[in-house]
Amino acid sequence: MRKLTVKHESWPIAGSFTISRGSKTIAEVVVVTLEEDGAVGRGECVPYGRYGETVDGVLRALEAARPRIEGGLGRDEVPEALEPRAARNALDCALWDLEAKKAGKPIWELLGMSEPQPLVTAYTLSLDTAEAMGRSAEKSAHRPLLKVKLGRGSEGDIERLRAIRLGAPASRLIVDANEGWKPDELPSLLAACAELGVVMVEQPLPASDDEALRGLRRPVAVCADESAHDRHGLATLVGKYDALNIKLDKTGGLTEALALARDARGHGLQLMVGCMVATSLSMAPAALVAQGAEVVDLDGPLLLAKDREPGIRFEGNTLFWPPRELWG
Repeated sequence: MRKLTVKHESWPIAGSFTISRGSKTIAEVVVVTLEEDGAVGRGECVPYGRYGETVDGVLRALEAARPRIEGGLGRDEVPEALEPRAARNALDCALWDLEAKKAGKPIWELLGMSEPQPLVTAYTLSLDTAEAMGRSAEKSAHRPLLKVKLGRGSEGDIERLRAIRLGAPASRLIVDANEGWKPDELPSLLAACAELGVVMVEQPLPASDDEALRGLRRPVAVCADESAHDRHGLATLVGKYDALNIKLDKTGGLTEALALARDARGHGLQLMVGCMVATSLSMAPAALVAQGAEVVDLDGPLLLAKDREPGIRFEGNTLFWPPRELWG
C-alpha cells in the first residue's frame, strides 16, 4: 500500500530576492512524500505566480489525484493525473526517488547514465541600483559565473551592467531580464552585453512578444525561459533563441526535462538548466539534467538563510551530487 503526504513549507531567503517582477523574502515550496514497501521517495516543487500557480492550487491538485497516486500510479501515468509544471514535478521526482530507494540503486544508474560529475553553477545577483549591484558583484568577484537580474530599461540596465563588470572583472556573466526589455531597446542592450563580456541573455522580451527576436542579429546567445516549458512548441523557438532554460517546475518533472533536453539538442539549441529559489531537494533532480549543459543555474540553496539537511554540498560555485538520504 502506498501512502502520500503533501506538505507546504516556507524557507526564509537570505535578505531578499528581486527580479523585474518584484521581490520576495520567503521561498514557498510543496513537498510530496511517497511511502511504499518500507521505502520513502520525495520531490519538491515551487508554485510560480507567473504561470498562474499558487501553493493552494498545487495542494488541491495533488489531493484530487490522491486516489490514483495511492492506488499505485506509475510515472508514465502522471501526465493523465496532473497538468504540467509544479504539482506534476513534485510527484514525478518523488516517484523516481521511490523507485531508486526500492531498487537500492542510484537514479543515474536506473537511467543508464554515467555517474554525475560536479557542476559549476551560476550565483545570482538580485536586481537593485547600479551602485548596490556593483557592491554585490565586488563581494562575489571570486565566483567564476554570475547571473545578473536586470529588466528595468535600456540606460539603467547598461549602467548596472557596467558597475557589475567593474566589480567582478574576471567572472563570466549571464543576464536575466525576466521579460523586462522592449523590442526597440534590444540592439543597444545586446551590443552592451557583448561589449561587457556577457555570455548569455535570458528571456529579454515578454513571451507574448518574442517574435521580434526572429531574424534579429544576436551578438550574444539569447536563451528562452518563460517562452519554453516542455516539448510542446519547442520547434517554434528555433530562429528566435539560441538556447533554452530547462526548469523542472516548468516541464512537470525529471521525466519530461530529460526528454526536452534530448529534443532541444536535436534542434541545435544550447542548454541552460535553472531553478526557482528552493532547497536542495529541488536541485538534486535538476543536477541530472544539467550534466553536459552549457550553463548551470542551480544556486537556489545558496540564496536561502538555511538549507534542508542533509543538503547538497557546495564548494564555492561547485555543486556535488547529493547524498542518497536527500534524493536519488
